[in-house]
Amino acid sequence: MKKIISTFLFVTLICMLCVPLTSCESKKESKTENSEVTTLYVYNWGEYISDGSEGTLDVNTMFEEWYFETYGQKIKVNYSTYSSNESMYAKISSGSVNYDVIVPSDYMIERMIKEDLIAPLDYDNIPNAQNILPEFQNAEYDPDKNADGYNDYSVPYLYGMIGIIYNTTMVDEADTGSWDLMWNEKYAGNILQFNNSRDAFGSAQYSMGDVNLVNSDSEEDWRRALEKLKEQKPILQGYVMDEIYNKMENGSAAIAAYYAGDFMAMYENNNDLEFFYPEEGTNLYVDAMCIPKSSQNKLIAERYINYMLSEEPAVANAEYTYYASPNRVVRDNEEYIEYMNEIKEGGYDLMYDTDAIPTSSYRNLSGEKLLLINTLWEELKSDITVSAGIYVLCGVIIGTLVCLGIFFAVRKKKRNIY
Repeated sequence: MKKIISTFLFVTLICMLCVPLTSCESKKESKTENSEVTTLYVYNWGEYISDGSEGTLDVNTMFEEWYFETYGQKIKVNYSTYSSNESMYAKISSGSVNYDVIVPSDYMIERMIKEDLIAPLDYDNIPNAQNILPEFQNAEYDPDKNADGYNDYSVPYLYGMIGIIYNTTMVDEADTGSWDLMWNEKYAGNILQFNNSRDAFGSAQYSMGDVNLVNSDSEEDWRRALEKLKEQKPILQGYVMDEIYNKMENGSAAIAAYYAGDFMAMYENNNDLEFFYPEEGTNLYVDAMCIPKSSQNKLIAERYINYMLSEEPAVANAEYTYYASPNRVVRDNEEYIEYMNEIKEGGYDLMYDTDAIPTSSYRNLSGEKLLLINTLWEELKSDITVSAGIYVLCGVIIGTLVCLGIFFAVRKKKRNIY
C-alpha cells in the first residue's frame, strides 16, 4: 500500500513539474508567432523616396529597424510605384489590390474621399503631424478637420509647382518667362509636353492667363484648351513623363513643362538647363500620405506616416527628391538649406520663395467633366490633321509609284537581254 501511495505521489509530483514547463513552452511558441513578419504595402510615385541609392538613406529599411526596436514586431515594407494619379486610382478603386499607404495628389485625394476609398486618420498614432506647417493643414481638398485642426484624411508629404525647363544653349533667354515658349515655332521638334491629361490641359489653360480655368465647369473652356493643344501638337517632339530626364539631360530636347523638384535633379546632370515659373501663373500641388479603406494594417500604416514626418527621414526624402517640404523640421534644417544651394545656386529659394507667383491647385471635377477630359485627351492623342494626312497619303502613293516604275523597268531590261 505504501508503495502504491509512493508511486502515486511521485507521478503527481512529475505532473506538477510539467505544468510550468508546458506554460513556458506555450509562451515560447507565442513569442515565435509574434516574431512573424508583417508586410506593409506602400504605393508611391517613382523616384519619390530616399531609397539608399548613391549613398542616400534607405528610409524604408530604417523604418523596419525602428519599428522592431520600438514595438518588438518585425515589419517588411513592400514598396511599389506608379507614374500617375490616374493609374494609382484605377488600382485602388478596382479593389483588386490592397495597399496600406498611398501618396495621391490633392485633387485625387478629394476624389477618393468623395468615393469613400480612403480612411480617416487617428492622429493619436501620428504625433509628428505637429511638424506640418499650418498653411498645409488648411487644405481645400481635405476640408474636414479633427479636433487639433489636422486634415482628416491626409498628411502632406511633399509639394511643388510646375514650371518650364529649358536648355540655355538652345533657347534664347528673351523667349523665356511665359507659357508662350511651349508654343514657339522657332523650337519646333524640341518641345516636350506632359503625357497626362490634367497637366497638359493645365499648361494650355494657364497660358490663357486665368489660373482658375483649370477647374472650370464650362465645356467650352475645356474645348478652347483642346484647340490650344492641337495648335501645339505639330511642333512637339513628343508627350512624355519619366522619359523627360534623358531627353533634357542629354540635350535631345530643348524645352519642357515639368515639376520644379525634377528640374533640380536634371540640373545636377546638365548645368546648361534653367527653369522659370511662367508669369501667367501655374499649378501648386500637394502630395499627401493617405491610408486606403482596404488597408489590412492601419495602425502600422499610421506609425509609418508618423515616422516619415520625423526629422531624419523627412530631410532625407526632401534631399533625395528635391521637392519642397511642408515640414518645419526640414525647412529649418541648416544642412538641408546648404545642400539645396550646393546643388544649384539659389536652389532653396527656387523651391520656397514662390509667394509672388500666381497659382491655383487642381480640384476634383465632376464625373461628367472627367469623362469629357478623357474624351478630349483621346481626341488630341489620336488626331491627325487633314494636311498631315494628305502629306502622308501622298508620300505613300509616290513611294508606291516609284517602286512600281523601278520594278517594270528592271523587268523590261531583262526581257531585252533574253
